[in-house]
Amino acid sequence: MNKKIGILHGKERSFPEAFVKRINDKNHKGITAESVKINKVAQGESSGYAVIIDRISQDVPFYRAYLKNAAISGTAVINNPFWWSADEKFFNNALATKIDVPVPKTVILPSRDLPDDTAEASFSNLAYPLDWNSIFEYVGFPAYMKPFAGGGWKNVYRLNNMEEFFQTHAETGQLVMLLQEEIIFEEYYRCYCIGRKHVRIMPYEPRNPHHLRYVANHQPSAKLLKTMEDIVLKINNYLGYDFNTVELAIRDGIPYAIDFCNPAPDADLKSVGEENFEWVVENAANFAIETAQNIKDGTDNLSWGEYIKRSIVQKAL
Repeated sequence: MNKKIGILHGKERSFPEAFVKRINDKNHKGITAESVKINKVAQGESSGYAVIIDRISQDVPFYRAYLKNAAISGTAVINNPFWWSADEKFFNNALATKIDVPVPKTVILPSRDLPDDTAEASFSNLAYPLDWNSIFEYVGFPAYMKPFAGGGWKNVYRLNNMEEFFQTHAETGQLVMLLQEEIIFEEYYRCYCIGRKHVRIMPYEPRNPHHLRYVANHQPSAKLLKTMEDIVLKINNYLGYDFNTVELAIRDGIPYAIDFCNPAPDADLKSVGEENFEWVVENAANFAIETAQNIKDGTDNLSWGEYIKRSIVQKAL
């Protein structure tokens, strides 16, 4: 029986095309790959794909609904669309504090403007004003303010004091924002994790222009490499992501997890460079093939993280 692997993507080209070609070039019996084709989505009907790599549903609600329907019909969707729909960066930080992963001090803030279809009475439980002095003492300045659900470096602000905070927060509209301690780092790394077992630690410089961010000359020690790999694996195993990047800032020899909810991370050849690109394509292709080979008909073929699995076990006891 032929098992198809599909990749769902938007305008991205270099990674999806290389991914499909790599799988087909490997010529595994009964396994082929292609760009996902959708001409009808009916409830409870199979997508026709054993595995789908999702690169775009964060921006297209129709695709997210399609993937959930595919998953409930037995497709292994990478990453799990049910978990990704529920996940966001503030929860990830909260989880990190419970699994001994260092993270910047972070608070979540209500949106400056009322959400649509709400009124002031909708927020009867929210104290006003917030305890700003305590918030600023906890986080400190300089600080970063950014959307709690992420967004590819959009609406990210570096703030030096309270005045800048209030001026900038007033311009964020209905966005729910995080206020986060600035980590003054000596080194910075972006770490790919595929299949919750393959890790690629890449020197990274977020202060460079986008196309030069992977042009960095950090040389981490063997001990630091091992520490970072352990952190990356722990985060992805708890969250249940099979295709993700974790950004680590090194301060005083300690890796702080800065951004680790990137389930459709940058994999463009022009930005990540040839060596990193080759690693991502090869490991993504091998993991997709492995997943397809292990598909079980009529069962849930999604990945669920340790956080969810442990909660289920504890309730069962």
